[in-house]
Amino acid sequence: MLASAALPALPRAARAVVEWDGITDIARGQTVWWHAWGGDPKINDFITWVGELALERYGVTLNQVKIASTADSVAAVLAERDAGKTTGGSVDLIWINGENFAAMKREGLLYGPFVENLPNWPLVDMAGKPAVMTDFTLPTEGYESPWAMAQLVFEYDSARLTDPPRTIEELKDWILANPGRFTFPKPPDYLGVTFLKQVLYGTMPDPSVLQRPANPATFRRRVAPLRDFLATVRDALWREGRAYPENEAALGQLLADGEIDISFAFNPGRASAEIAAGTLPDTIRTYTLKGGTIGNASFVAIPFNSGAKEGAQVIANLLLSPEVQARAQDATVLGFQTVLNLAALTEEDRARFAMLDLGLATLPPDKIGPALLEPHASWATALADDWTALYGSGD
Repeated sequence: MLASAALPALPRAARAVVEWDGITDIARGQTVWWHAWGGDPKINDFITWVGELALERYGVTLNQVKIASTADSVAAVLAERDAGKTTGGSVDLIWINGENFAAMKREGLLYGPFVENLPNWPLVDMAGKPAVMTDFTLPTEGYESPWAMAQLVFEYDSARLTDPPRTIEELKDWILANPGRFTFPKPPDYLGVTFLKQVLYGTMPDPSVLQRPANPATFRRRVAPLRDFLATVRDALWREGRAYPENEAALGQLLADGEIDISFAFNPGRASAEIAAGTLPDTIRTYTLKGGTIGNASFVAIPFNSGAKEGAQVIANLLLSPEVQARAQDATVLGFQTVLNLAALTEEDRARFAMLDLGLATLPPDKIGPALLEPHASWATALADDWTALYGSGD
């Protein structure tokens, strides 16, 4: 990167352009290894498409490393650091948030801050979507760049269920009245842990404590309502709570196969995308709970020892372009929600979004309800460990 101090005569905006030109010049010819969850073929195809744009426009080769767990990639960077490998690391870009971001930041494993230098950063809706600036209560401070908004939505087959439960208490009653027709991914899967957090939001006397670190001294008392919920519904879950789907894709497949009646996902457009792909019936619809559901942003971060930091920044900036954001929101592609402030876009770029058909099952923005703040990252680890101690054996 060109040092801004070397360009004293230029206004700040002009210096930014020159600096970015320097980054793109260095990035040309680089190969970026992006560690990203590989469990959804549609996402994999989307990343391939982004890679085609990156190569065509910037000469950057993008290779996806399909991972099952972000924690494995974090562990790889940590192992390289401990082995003294401070350059030329195996991970150049990582799809990350929550406890994994917190761990990398705590261990000094991140490159940056770099986000405010991205030319497309001013297009991000920082005021209307504060989750782009805070990751599980932890300020991002420019060390990770958002690329998709997410909010928990519940999916159901309207041909089988006309009035789905809209509170956690109603869900408990529905599960008991419809044994075998509900389940959740096995923690520590992120979606499974998100369900546990949503139950806490719906059962804790004071959910505001979730915004503070989990306290081991009071943890068991705090999660007693969650433990009661799980103990009450366990035998009425799919396969009597003795087996659980591994991840979001597996949970969605159970809905597609008619084995369960209610599913859930972190992507409000997932169901519409699956309907468009022919993998879900067109009677599937989505809804959220009274009072709101957990929402967050998906981010990319650059490890401190990446050998392609410039190329990784090019990819992060490309992900924030209106063209890429609009394609990601297309229900026939991914159905992701954009991180951009549409009012900040040109008329041409706003038209990209205006022309999108959100899909049969996607709630319009004014119907999705409030997004509840993600709990502090420590809650995810504590909840996963607690669930595993109680039920992880499957017995």
